[in-house]
This record gives sequence, C-alpha cells and structure tokens, in this order.
Amino acid sequence: MPHSPLALRIANDIIARIGMGEFGTGSHLATEVLAKHFEVSRSPVREALAILCDRGVIENRRNRGFFVLPAAGRTAGETGLEPVGPCESDPYYELAEDWLKDRIGADQTEQAIRDRYSLTRAQAQDLLSRASREGWAEPKPGYGWKLRQVAKTVEAFEEIYRFRAVIEPAALLEPSFRFDRTVAAALRRTQERLASGDLGGLAPAAMTAAGAAFHEGIIRMSGNPMFFYALERANQLRRLAEYRLKVNPQRIAVQSREHLEMLDLLARGDNLEAAHLMRRHLSGALASKSPVVHPRSSDPGRTA
Repeated sequence: MPHSPLALRIANDIIARIGMGEFGTGSHLATEVLAKHFEVSRSPVREALAILCDRGVIENRRNRGFFVLPAAGRTAGETGLEPVGPCESDPYYELAEDWLKDRIGADQTEQAIRDRYSLTRAQAQDLLSRASREGWAEPKPGYGWKLRQVAKTVEAFEEIYRFRAVIEPAALLEPSFRFDRTVAAALRRTQERLASGDLGGLAPAAMTAAGAAFHEGIIRMSGNPMFFYALERANQLRRLAEYRLKVNPQRIAVQSREHLEMLDLLARGDNLEAAHLMRRHLSGALASKSPVVHPRSSDPGRTA
C-alpha cells in the first residue's frame, strides 16, 4: 500500500535531521514528541517511523521505542539518508505551486481541494491546516478558505527581507542580549556541515529550515521575545515563495560560513560587528534569492 504524503514528508524531515546531526546515533525518537513538533496526530508519525525502520535508518526496541541506528548498522546498500519518497508529488507543494503560478483562485473550499488533488477529507484538512500554520491560507468566516498573497509577489518577498535587515541586527544590540553557548554549539555543528559543502542526502527544505533555525536561535538570545515573534512570523510568510528555490551548494556554503563568523563575533562579545555582518548577510541573501524565487521573464531559471 502506498504511503501517505504526510508520512513521507515526516520521514524525509527526520532523515534530514539525522543527516544534519540533530538526531545522532542512539537518539530516541518519541512518537508523542514528534507529533507535537509536526502538529499532527500520532498516526502519520508512526507510519513515518515504520518507513524508516524498513529502511534500516532506525530500529524499534521492544517496550522502549524508536532509536537512530549508526550508519554501519543500516541495511547493506542503504545510506539511510536518501529521501524516502518523491517530495515533489506531495499535494501540499502542488497546491503551493498552483497558487504561486495563478492556476487557482484565492477563494477555495475543502471540497474543491479534495477534488483537485484527489484527497480524502482528512488529507485535505491537514493540507489546509498546514498552509494556515505557514501563514498563506486562512479560514473564511462561515465557510471556505482564502489563500493569501504574502510573499507571492517580488515586492512582498523583498519587503520581508528588508524588515529582517532592520530587526535582526537590532536584536543583537539589545541590552538584554545574552550569548547562550549551549545553543551556539548546536547551531555551529549544523552550520559547519553546511559550510563544508557536503550536502549529500539533505533535502532542500531541510537546508532552508536550518537557516531559519540559525536566525531564530540567535534572535532568541536578545532576551526580547518580540524580536523572535516578529522573525518567526516573517519566516512563515517567506516559506511559500521559497518552495521553488533551487539549492546552490556554493551559496549555502557562503551563507553558512557567514553564520559561523557571526557566532565567533558574538562569542567574543563583539555584537556591534556581528550586527553589521548580519545586515550585510541578509542583503546578500535577498540579492541571491529574489531573482530565483521570482524569476523575471527575461531571466528564466536563473540560479544564484
């Protein structure tokens, strides 16, 4: 029986986290914790974990739960780090692409979504709920759904980055800023992997998520929760447009090296220089991403 797109998405996310070092050998993957993280029921999480067991990536220890296996313990011929299903066929991404390309209107119903993407009622509800959590869909008063413009246009996408270029450097200069060495060490491990250019087995969405996690981890250190809430919302709004972003390993490596440089500056207490670097970093990210996320007709398919 084919696996559900939701279970495949969760399985691929777990694989990416293993590849990034977030879940190391021996890590316990608790079903309830993962369900809370993905904001889903435990059923698709259990299905995802069963998929990874079949792949030899994790094992189910009787009466103890699921644990990540060392690479040497995986099934022969399996790296355990390859995607377990075609993410591109996920109806969620199909809906996002249809909306970005104006193939569907802003006003939608659950039934229309079910019919267009051949979904069950539960699958359609999950898809629309996820779009709502990520900030580009909202239930209409009474009946139906409204798809929002958010970062659908070039102007909106660039506005998000200009907003971030204001708040993120400012957060580093807050009087309440406290450098958290434990958080920084975890961020450093992920960024060193990305900076090395060794991206084999890592899903594009995982790399995007790693970048967002870095910026959100740093801004939390400001001690002012308003900065974090603002950045979290901005990251949600740009996610829709970045689904079509092509991964360029050299660009990822450059951005990750800048992340590492920021960590070094903050560790030394040089927050002013870190703030200057953060502003340059965000300006550079916008320059490289904007023409890729929103390619002009005269520059089709360009990558940064």
